[in-house]
Amino acid sequence: MRRRVFDVLTSAVGLAMVVVLLVAGSLLMWGSSFASSQVHNQLAQQQIYFPPAAAFRHAKPGTEITPSMIPSVSQYAGQQLLTGQQAEVYANDFIAVHLSEMPYHGVYAKISAAAMAQPKNAELQALRLTSFEGTTLRGLLLEAYAFSIFGEIAFWASVAAFALAAVMAVLVGLGFWHAGRVPLDKEILVDSNSERQVHTMA
Repeated sequence: MRRRVFDVLTSAVGLAMVVVLLVAGSLLMWGSSFASSQVHNQLAQQQIYFPPAAAFRHAKPGTEITPSMIPSVSQYAGQQLLTGQQAEVYANDFIAVHLSEMPYHGVYAKISAAAMAQPKNAELQALRLTSFEGTTLRGLLLEAYAFSIFGEIAFWASVAAFALAAVMAVLVGLGFWHAGRVPLDKEILVDSNSERQVHTMA
């Protein structure tokens, strides 16, 4: 095969890969932006706020703020819950702690079973409702956190796609440049026996 033809063909394939990477990068960036905006907008509508900073100065077991919440929850003191990371902290380090302090450790299935066994027990009925609401909110917040992680992965994947497209574009440019400088009659591989025969005949 002629070297110039080979260079042009490989460069054309590389150019196609550049287009594919740019399209993939654009779609991934759109997915990242969509996930991030959806998480932010949905959380903003809930109007959930972290306890104020003053509450963390009097952390005690069994109260609204426990000592275990200070390392993670206190960093968002007074802020509105708007990001996936905040949702994860609120769900696992705030709601989950309060659920674990409830009877049956706040496990809805256990509380519900006890409430069904004693339908006239008003305390158990109220406890079941509280557990249901807390568990549901925690689950929704963790879903928001999961979507935010998907969005973050899509963002970095798009960055990688654009970076690869840039590298490939440089290689494609070098390929076409080289194709223009190669003699038209130059072959990629030349049979050594044929060369010897040519030199012998000469």
